[in-house]
Amino acid sequence: MTKIRIENLQKQYGQQIALDIDQLKIEQGQLVGIVGNNGAGKTTLFRLLLDLIEPTKGSVLINEKPVAGNNHWKPHTGSYLDEGFLIDFLKPEEFFHFTGDLYGMTPKAIDERLELFSRFMSDEILGQKKYIRQFSTGNKQKVGIIAAMLVQPELLILDEPFNFLDPTSQILIKRMLKQENEARHTTMLISSHNLNHITEICTRIILLEKGKIIKDLTPESGDMKEIEQYFSVNAE
Repeated sequence: MTKIRIENLQKQYGQQIALDIDQLKIEQGQLVGIVGNNGAGKTTLFRLLLDLIEPTKGSVLINEKPVAGNNHWKPHTGSYLDEGFLIDFLKPEEFFHFTGDLYGMTPKAIDERLELFSRFMSDEILGQKKYIRQFSTGNKQKVGIIAAMLVQPELLILDEPFNFLDPTSQILIKRMLKQENEARHTTMLISSHNLNHITEICTRIILLEKGKIIKDLTPESGDMKEIEQYFSVNAE
């Protein structure tokens, strides 16, 4: 079971405040979409959640224990933010087995789990005899997403997972995320510039602007027009 609580969290670079969240609670099993324009603070939030950067003040807690400087949350968390999460001098097979081994999976369990991603990989990932660094940006992203989901985490964090994928792969990953969330009650945080992708799968949507939460609602609430209008006004 994974719950997240944020208290008075702020990240500042010089005079610029990248993130400023007074309070946020995410309950077990919620599939949360984080939306916002460039510079809204989505990636900063994820990096703070994963203890990749140090907050200027405040704290992130998972199951009421601080994330910063602790490891209790790591065996239950899968994440992919960018290519920096990959080991690009490995082949995908090697990277998947390395990742699975870190989480205590057997080679057999890893191979069985990989079979579930066969359509998503579309014969372009395994058996290519190429290092990850030689793959296209889209296929690198697939490798990162698969590695994050491979370990069946209780908490899954993905930053812009739809960005470099073709339409078929976008449909497949949305389907896999929803199925995983419903079957295992995985807590998920997914960011995207594309509101359509988020509204299709998420049970809760948080809109960030200049590091602050300005909307927090559910697609069923009837308030989605507010977010749609927000992006329309900014586009104009």
